[in-house]
Amino acid sequence: MTAPAALLSRLAEIPGMARGQRRLVVVLSQLGDFDSLEYAQALVGALPRLDAAGIALQAIGIGNSSGAARFCNYTGLPRNRLVVEAEPTLHRALGLYAGLQPPGGPWPGLMLMCAGIGSPGTLAEVLRGYSGDRKAAERISADQVVPLGRLLTIRGSLFGRLGRGYLRPFELATVRLQNMVEVLGHWRTYVPRDDFITQRGGTYLLEVDDSVLYSYRDRGILGFSATMERPLRFLDPYLEPER
Repeated sequence: MTAPAALLSRLAEIPGMARGQRRLVVVLSQLGDFDSLEYAQALVGALPRLDAAGIALQAIGIGNSSGAARFCNYTGLPRNRLVVEAEPTLHRALGLYAGLQPPGGPWPGLMLMCAGIGSPGTLAEVLRGYSGDRKAAERISADQVVPLGRLLTIRGSLFGRLGRGYLRPFELATVRLQNMVEVLGHWRTYVPRDDFITQRGGTYLLEVDDSVLYSYRDRGILGFSATMERPLRFLDPYLEPER
């Protein structure tokens, strides 16, 4: 299957994303969305393996240049790997889920989605953040200090008391709380307009000839991957095993 024409047209405008190489294109939601931050953090950890495999990464999100600069500084995603659009033009062209659109504007839709309405898997994923997951890797190292605002920090050694080598209880919830503190402290930088806060994204892995090796469309909040315990599992056949 050939990639959607709208996606190929957009990639043609981005230097280094022409056909002739494998490309991982991540269409993010709003830059201040939980999913965008968490997905970017996962991608940053995989960048060396993506580069070694010759897979060019490009993220496309909703926001502006100021938000993109802060987003990249916070997540560690290289600035040249992210382009932003003021409106979800590409999302619409790709038919990605716009989220609930009830009367009263975007906020009622977002609140309902956070409660799991029109957003399958959200509540289970929130629960996993608190309960832990032995199938997922740990997120906070023992020597790491996690700032949660100006007055509170959590030391990674606290989670070490619960074990090592897996996602411990409250560990992912702590990462998400840190992300939330960052976004809420700079809301209008990350989210210049509230109009599109329910918009979901998608993932496309393209072959050198523009055929689609893998695609996924987000169905709800905290559902940017089909395998949230290992969000980038779909890349396994195309990357060298980790040593």
